Amino acid sequence: MNNPSAPKKITWIIGLTCGILGIIGHFIDVQVLTEHNYTLLLVGFFVLAVGTTVKGV
Repeated sequence: MNNPSAPKKITWIIGLTCGILGIIGHFIDVQVLTEHNYTLLLVGFFVLAVGTTVKGV
């Protein structure tokens, strides 16, 4: 297994933004965000996980 590495700044920002939007959609009734809150959280987690396991992403 590869050693984890820090993701690029843009990868980190995309993952964090998706996660924050998912959390906002869970607690605040915003039509689009509320419908896809779990998907946004999953995508944010996946982007951050890939960013730390694949070097250069």
